[in-house]
Amino acid sequence: MFTVVESIPQNLTYPSGAPSHVSTYTGLSTLLKNAQSTIEIASFYWTLQNTDVPPLPADPSSWEGQSLFDMLYKAGKFRKIKIRIAQNKPTDLYPQIDTEILASQAGAEVRSLDFDKLVGAGILHTKMWLIDRKHFYVGSTNLDWRSLTQVKELGGVVQNCSCMAEDMGKIFDVYWYLGASSKVPADWPASYSTQINSTHPAEITYNGQPASTYLSSSPASFCPKGRTVDIDAIIQVIREAQEFVFVAVMDYLPVIVNYSGKPSKFWPIIDDELRRAAFDRQVQVRVLGSLWNHTDPSMLKFLTSLSEISRTGQGSIEVKMFKVPTYTEAQARIPFARVNHNKYMVTERSAYIGTSNWSGDYFVSTGGIGLIVTQPKPEEEGVTNLPVRQQVEDIFRRDWDSRYSQPVEDLNPVGYEVNGL
Repeated sequence: MFTVVESIPQNLTYPSGAPSHVSTYTGLSTLLKNAQSTIEIASFYWTLQNTDVPPLPADPSSWEGQSLFDMLYKAGKFRKIKIRIAQNKPTDLYPQIDTEILASQAGAEVRSLDFDKLVGAGILHTKMWLIDRKHFYVGSTNLDWRSLTQVKELGGVVQNCSCMAEDMGKIFDVYWYLGASSKVPADWPASYSTQINSTHPAEITYNGQPASTYLSSSPASFCPKGRTVDIDAIIQVIREAQEFVFVAVMDYLPVIVNYSGKPSKFWPIIDDELRRAAFDRQVQVRVLGSLWNHTDPSMLKFLTSLSEISRTGQGSIEVKMFKVPTYTEAQARIPFARVNHNKYMVTERSAYIGTSNWSGDYFVSTGGIGLIVTQPKPEEEGVTNLPVRQQVEDIFRRDWDSRYSQPVEDLNPVGYEVNGL
């Protein structure tokens, strides 16, 4: 069973009848309650507890994150379920206090990946839950209470699908190995390899609908034999589209961002592919970026440039920005919240649900996962169990047409000031 799950920020509403889905909290709670033997989590950072994010006392909406933390704690301490956590190494900004507690009091095993040593830069940006190697979650949701109630997220919960869950386990095993190493193997042992990939996807049934599906990973050095590299999966999904490509992602920058102060490098791989799709094949391209207090001004300029293809009369690329409003003073005080954090793409053939923003560094030196599901359109109107791909398309169209989205050209990016949001 495949359940599309969403986090919808408090007070963000849609018209009656708009597509709605199970909440991320409900999806993850169900996975934890059903765990029998193992819980394996790959994560960027941990701020699930209501004491983790200043200012204090915490916003009342933090209860969902605290609840998930409590369930994890009890699963390890009292239900004696084996918990393994692969996380990005602790930093001053992300001290990983939650996992310290789970390790010292609930028996969790924790390993931290040091990307500076492993890759030379980057982070583990993955957001993945794996239960009993039978069920899993992958998507944009961090281990953060804000990601459940104050940030807009999209992901998928897959249950009772051992073939895909075991393949997800191979990705976790890569992280687990690297959490105890300072070097990425030049050749991964055969036990880490996979036969499920873009060339040979798993042919399964999701919710009564046939699907071809596989998992991709980044960076390339983290991909043992057979694993499709994440950027290759994205490019393939775009190239196979004949009608439309719809992208929803928080950050879109055709550059490699270098936070050490060195100049960024131009990285137009995705940008070029979207332009080719529109110009050469007349594919309708829409990109929905995110507008919030931390939007990079150059992103608006790059996206405006992308949309200029439409002015050539040869192809159509439209760009909008989605802004999650802040309705109360309490919401305004919550740091790094009220944003559309989605990272997905949908075409008439496939849905891609990822964990990475779309700038070069996320694919070159950052750990991430993509889940690709290819399904035909329903042959009949009014199908009860909509294909996963169709559900993701409906979410995109809902957001694109909503009052929260506005064309990028209306934002006047040349003179735009981020601090004025």
